[in-house]
Amino acid sequence: MLLFQPPQATQPPYHSVYFRPRFPKPPPCSVALNPPTTTGAGTNLTNIQLIKSLCKQGNLKQALHVLDQESNPTQQAYELLILSCAHQSCLSDALRVHRHILDNGFDQDPFLATKLIGMYSELGYVDYARKVFDGTRKRTIYVWNALFRALSLAGQGEEVLDLYRKMNKIGVQSDRFTYTYVLKACVASECTGNHLKKGKEIHAHITRRGYNSHVYIMTTLVDMYARFGCVDYASSVFNEMPVKNVVSWSAMIACYAKNGKPFEALEIFHEMMKETQDSSPNSITMVSVLQACAAISALEQGKLIHGYLLRRRLHSIMPVMSALVTMYARCGKLELGQRVFDQMVNRDVVSWNSLISSYGVHGYGRKAIQIFEEMIANGCSPSPVTFVSVLGACSHEGLVEEGKKLFDSMWREHRIRPQVEHYACMVDLLGRADRLDEAAKMVEDMRIEPGPKVWGALLGSCRIHCNVELAERASRRLFELEPRNAGNYVLLTDIYAEAQMWDEVKRVKKLLESRGLQKLPGRSWIEVRRRMYSFVSEDEFNPHIEQIHALLVRLAEEMKEKGYVPQTKGVLYELETEEKERIVLGHSEKIAVGFGLINTAKGEPIRITKNLRLCEDCHLFTKFISKFMDKEILVRDVNRFHSFKNGVCSCGDYW
Repeated sequence: MLLFQPPQATQPPYHSVYFRPRFPKPPPCSVALNPPTTTGAGTNLTNIQLIKSLCKQGNLKQALHVLDQESNPTQQAYELLILSCAHQSCLSDALRVHRHILDNGFDQDPFLATKLIGMYSELGYVDYARKVFDGTRKRTIYVWNALFRALSLAGQGEEVLDLYRKMNKIGVQSDRFTYTYVLKACVASECTGNHLKKGKEIHAHITRRGYNSHVYIMTTLVDMYARFGCVDYASSVFNEMPVKNVVSWSAMIACYAKNGKPFEALEIFHEMMKETQDSSPNSITMVSVLQACAAISALEQGKLIHGYLLRRRLHSIMPVMSALVTMYARCGKLELGQRVFDQMVNRDVVSWNSLISSYGVHGYGRKAIQIFEEMIANGCSPSPVTFVSVLGACSHEGLVEEGKKLFDSMWREHRIRPQVEHYACMVDLLGRADRLDEAAKMVEDMRIEPGPKVWGALLGSCRIHCNVELAERASRRLFELEPRNAGNYVLLTDIYAEAQMWDEVKRVKKLLESRGLQKLPGRSWIEVRRRMYSFVSEDEFNPHIEQIHALLVRLAEEMKEKGYVPQTKGVLYELETEEKERIVLGHSEKIAVGFGLINTAKGEPIRITKNLRLCEDCHLFTKFISKFMDKEILVRDVNRFHSFKNGVCSCGDYW
């Protein structure tokens, strides 16, 4: 092991890591400056015993004073001193203990090496931990694991994987802790195809070594595959687990919830409730379940979950409450989300972000800004996510000047450097407001490389305002950055179709087909009597389709007499008008509306969730239906909430 000098006072710690205290906080003046060497019973205390006693009481300075007088410290004494240094977050004392270890010949003790590595990691000096590792010659697997853990916590996944390769070359056998650390390292940095490949290789090692029955390792595997979006792999690992605990169930639920499979998330949650006898869902489980309910606007199921949280007394946990706020807002019950927020005793930045985002998705940009200002006034510092939420809220209401002021305040007032997500929000804000030249200039002047989100926001704005020239420029960059994203090709074909450029439509469609890509099918969900129903566009195999289609045809004909004119410009084929009208009548959100009209009572609102942007015809059609049938219809598309009532939409036709 090597001894080294602490950095200058002006140098910030390399990384800070949360540390769970192992000792109670010392009571004031619990031990005198010159402590006696006898107990109350009169028995003499050795220096080693005194060091242990002082460490357990939190009197590190006095323990170190005693250490200086001890000629033969023990391994256990050093261990307690190391843990005390980590607990009290004192680098100078840590270096002092480290020097004692070196001076007393414990520099090659593998046990103390692992403790020192952990100590420096907890203190936020991972480079010091690495130097301890480099200076230790008799490296056991525990020494390797200690450094793997330290580097993983510091987000240095690449370094962990590089060291893991070296460890395998010299023949050190991995244990169960090694596998969990290196699997986490695969997603500790930016997830790439190479990291996924490495994760699969580690999975193979685990299987060959017979660790595929270890619940903690397999749960980490589920989580790793989930982070890469490999839901099928995660599901396969989960299904093969001989034993499952609450952590593994929670990991699989989160995998589905965060990868666009909310139905599956709710199904596996219900399975968990049936099968688990020894453990109940925890707060982490419930956050994922609430996210799944929010994704498909499953209001009634969300209410049941809320009741369960109250019975289990999980409703006071901040992440759960924040998820509840989001769930109610995403299910169209913004007032209930506000009520949950108002009942929170403590609020963190995530709680405020949830409320800001909730008002934003409903199109209440000014209210979102007001809440943002309340958050600042309450002493809660905004995070980068806060600005994504409030800038997005400005975009939904067209608050251009307000959004520009907020964007400018990020660094000037809050020392948050705008990232790609924030630039994408600004491009979307400007583009939706038909200020495409400003949006394009912002992309040109970015201090960081524009990513797919920025170019995608620009292309989406071109779709709204049919700007062919700028759309071609944006799509060229997107085809380079995301050659496998079919949505970009579809957006460009929409723009060409609206401009009546049919040769270009055919060209892009051929390009889409040649690359083996398919348009994401439109899908809508509706909850009726606590059951969820899913519909896809032109859903010929749905058992309800004939009845629904007959109703929609009749309503369309009757509404035409009241002024409804089908909007068919989004149909990407040169067809007769009647055929185009038939195609748009088969959109999934219209089918869901028809199903809702048949299966809901008078006065009961219809709640629908759509996986894509609401098209112009479906928007117009639903406005007419809400007036024609005297029915409140709430539709949440991929961008925002639409509340249709008496022929008017809450978005003001601005979406």
